[in-house]
Amino acid sequence: MSYLFTPSALPVLPIIGRDERFPVRRIYCVGRNYAAHALEMGGNPEREPPFFFSKPADALVQNGSIIAYPPATDNFHFEMELVIAINGTAKNLSVSEAVKLIFGYASGIDLTRRDLQSAAKEKGRPWDCAKGFDFSAPCSAIAEAKSVPHIENSRLWLNVNGQNKQQALISDMIWNPPEIVAHLSKMFELKAGDLIYTGTPAGVGPLQPGDHVNGGIEGLPEITIDIIEGD
Repeated sequence: MSYLFTPSALPVLPIIGRDERFPVRRIYCVGRNYAAHALEMGGNPEREPPFFFSKPADALVQNGSIIAYPPATDNFHFEMELVIAINGTAKNLSVSEAVKLIFGYASGIDLTRRDLQSAAKEKGRPWDCAKGFDFSAPCSAIAEAKSVPHIENSRLWLNVNGQNKQQALISDMIWNPPEIVAHLSKMFELKAGDLIYTGTPAGVGPLQPGDHVNGGIEGLPEITIDIIEGD
C-alpha cells in the first residue's frame, strides 16, 4: 500500500517491566469527578452521571517532555489525573465486567486552556479548543493493574516548582475507575489502546514559561514536564 504522504507515528506509552509498548487509540476524559473540583469550577458535586470529552491520540506527551506554552491562551492550567489503560474490546459493560477491561494505570496531566474553556461554557459550545490542543495530554509509563490492586487507596499529588498544588485520594472520586469504564462503554465501544483520564481534584491553577511540574500517584510512575516560552 502506498500513501500520499508519510503517516504520523503511532502514539505509544511504555509499560513498566515489559518490552512491549502500549499503542494509544483514543483518549477519553471525565469532567468534574471530584466534588471539591466541581465546586471550585462552579459546578454541582452531586453524583450525577459522569460526562466525557476527548483529546486526539496525538496530543499524548511522554514523561519528561518540554512543552511550549500553547497559543491562543493567557490562562494555561494543569490538572493532575489518574489514567486508565484499556486492553480489550467491549460495550455495555456492568461494573464487575469493566474491571476485567482495565489493563493498567498511569499518572497523567490534563492540560487546559482555561480561558477558552470558560468562554465555551458561557456560549454552550464544545470544549475541543480548550482541551484537545497539541501536547495537551502528558502521561507517564503504564503500571499493570495487578501491580496496584488497591489503587483507590493511593494518594494523588502535583507540584509546581516544588510547591504542592494538588493532593487527594483516588477514593475521593465521585465515580471510581470501574464505574467510569462501565458508563463510557454504554456510549462507545471501548477497544484496546484507549486511555481514560479520570478527572482532577481541587487545586488546579495556571502555568507559566519556566515552570517545572511533577506529579504522581502512589504505586505508579511519576510524571514530569517543563514549560517553556511558546512560538
